[in-house]
Amino acid sequence: MPANPYHYWTSSRTYDVLAAVHGKGSEMSSNWRDRTATNFDCQKMPAVSSRGMVVSNHPLASSAGAEMLAAGGNAIDAVIATLFTLTVVEPMMVGIIGGGMAHIRLADGSHRIIDGQSTVPAAVRDTTYTSKPGSAHDVFDTVGNENLTGPKAVATPGSLKAWCETLRRFGTMSLADVLQPAIKHAARGYAATPYLHECISESAAEMLKDKPIAAIYLPNGEPLKVGARVVQAEYAETLRYIADHGEAALYEGPLGDILADYMEKAGGFIRRNDLTAYRTVERQPIRADYRGWTILGPPPPAASGVHIAQMLNILEGYDIGGLGFGTSETIHYLAEVLKIAFADRAAASGDPDYVGVPVEKLTSKAYAEERRRAIDPARAQMWGAGVSQLEGAHTTHMTAADSFGNVVATTQTINNLFGAKIMIPGLGAIANNYMNLFDPRPGHALSLAPGKRVTTSMSPMMALNGGKLRFALGLPGGKRIFPSAMQALVNLIDHGMSLQEAVEAPRVWTEGNALEVEQTVPESVRAKLAALGHTVQPVATVAGGMNGIAFHDDGTMTGAACWRADGTPVGISGGLANSGIRFRLG
Repeated sequence: MPANPYHYWTSSRTYDVLAAVHGKGSEMSSNWRDRTATNFDCQKMPAVSSRGMVVSNHPLASSAGAEMLAAGGNAIDAVIATLFTLTVVEPMMVGIIGGGMAHIRLADGSHRIIDGQSTVPAAVRDTTYTSKPGSAHDVFDTVGNENLTGPKAVATPGSLKAWCETLRRFGTMSLADVLQPAIKHAARGYAATPYLHECISESAAEMLKDKPIAAIYLPNGEPLKVGARVVQAEYAETLRYIADHGEAALYEGPLGDILADYMEKAGGFIRRNDLTAYRTVERQPIRADYRGWTILGPPPPAASGVHIAQMLNILEGYDIGGLGFGTSETIHYLAEVLKIAFADRAAASGDPDYVGVPVEKLTSKAYAEERRRAIDPARAQMWGAGVSQLEGAHTTHMTAADSFGNVVATTQTINNLFGAKIMIPGLGAIANNYMNLFDPRPGHALSLAPGKRVTTSMSPMMALNGGKLRFALGLPGGKRIFPSAMQALVNLIDHGMSLQEAVEAPRVWTEGNALEVEQTVPESVRAKLAALGHTVQPVATVAGGMNGIAFHDDGTMTGAACWRADGTPVGISGGLANSGIRFRLG
C-alpha cells in the first residue's frame, strides 16, 4: 500500500464512477499526478454511504440533515433541516433574511431550480444611492457605504419562503420536525470554531457599531474565542414561532411587522408590502454538453449556468487532460476563458424579467468556437464582451442525497460576511446586504429597479454521464463561485480526479486584471504564467469551501468537503434488522 493510504482509497472510489463511464482502469485517479506541475495532498477524508449523504460547511448542520434521513425523511427534508441549522452555526454566511438558489433532482429524474433570491424593495430607485467618487476599481461603491452595511443595504429576503415552500412541495416531514436541531443549537449554544472566530475578527469593526449583533459575537468588545459557547436565545424563539406558523410568520405575520418597523425607524427600505408581494420562482436549468457529459446549473438571474456552459464549450477544443493539471498551459487557457466569461457577464447578465440575457448565443458551440479562435496559446490578452452591452461574496453551500433518488445542491447567502452587519432586534436574525450586488448607477444591466432580483454567481451544479447522475457539487465565494465550480468539473472529467481531490485542488481566478493563484501553485508555474503576460497574484484561497457528492454504480455515494471551510460529510449506511430475526434475553 502507498505511504499515504488515503490516496489509495480515493483512487479506488474514482474507479467506481469514472471507470464505469470511460471504460478505463482504476489508475485514472492517479494518472493526473503523472501529468501535473501542481501537486497537493487532500486535507480531509470523504465519507461513504449507502442510504443517504449530507455535506455542508459545518458538522452540526450536516448532522441535522443526517438525522432527518435516519428518521426516514428524504433529501429535501435533510436539506431544509441543514439550512436552518446553518443559520445558527454558520451565521456569518446564511440566514432567514437572505436569499439563494436550490437545484433539485427528484427521484423521477426531473430537474428544477428554485429561485429564492432577494429582491429590490419597492421604495428603491436607480438613483437611490450615490456612487462613490473615484470608485473605478469597484463601481458598486457608494457614498457612506449605504449599500454595504446598515439598514439601507438590506434587500427583501427570499430564503425563508423558498425553504418552507420547498419542504411543503417535495419533503415528507413537518416544518416543526426539521427545525428541531436548529432550535436546539440556538437555545443551548454550540462551540465557536476557529473559522467563525476569524470571520468575526474580519468583520469586527462594523459589527461593533450594532449593539445586538455585537452582544453575541463580540462580548466585551472582543471576538468570541475559539471554543466559546454561542447562545442565540432570541433567535431560538423566532425559530420556534416559524415552526408553528411557517413562512407566513415573516411574510404576512408579526415577525414581518418587527422587520418592517425596524427598517422604517432605522432608515431601511423594506416595508410590509415588500414582504407580502415576494414570490419564489421555479426555473429550468441550463444544460451544457461537455465531452459526452451533461452539465446542469441554474439559469439567469444566476450567471453561473450560462457562463460555466460557455467556458466548458471553449475548453472542449483543447486537450486539457493531456496538458495536465496545474500546468502553465492549462492555467493559461483557464485564465483566458475566465476573462472571456467575465467580459460577457458584465455586458449581459441580469434578471431576465428586466434585461434580455442572450442565453442561446452565450451557450452555443458556434459562439465558443468564435471566441476560441481568438485565444493566443502563447500570450495573455485583454478581452471585451462578445455580446451586446445591455446596459459578491460570502455564502454557504450544501449537498444532500437520499436512497430514493432525490438529490439537492443548494447555495444560500446573506451576501458578505455577516451581511449588513446588523441583527434585527426582536428576531435575533442577521440581515443580508444584497443591495451591494446592484449597480448604483442608472442605465446598466445590473442597475436598481423595484422588485428586481439580484444576479448571482451561485453554482449548485450536477453532472450526468450516460443518463446517470454522477456528481452534485457547489461552493460559496461571490463572483469566484462559478469559475471554481467549472474547475472542479474539469478536474473530475478531464483530469480524472476523485471528488475529494477535485474539491480540494488548487484554484485560479481572474476577471481581467490580476490572475489569482492559490499558494500551492509552484513558483515555477507562476513564472511561466508571468512570461505569458499574466499578472500573477498568489492568494491563500480562491472562493470558499466546496462540497459535493459522487454517485457510484453500486448504489453507494461518496461525500466530500474541502479544507477552505468547516465542511463535513455525514453518510447514512447500515439499515434495519433482517425480517424474521428473533432476539432472546438471557
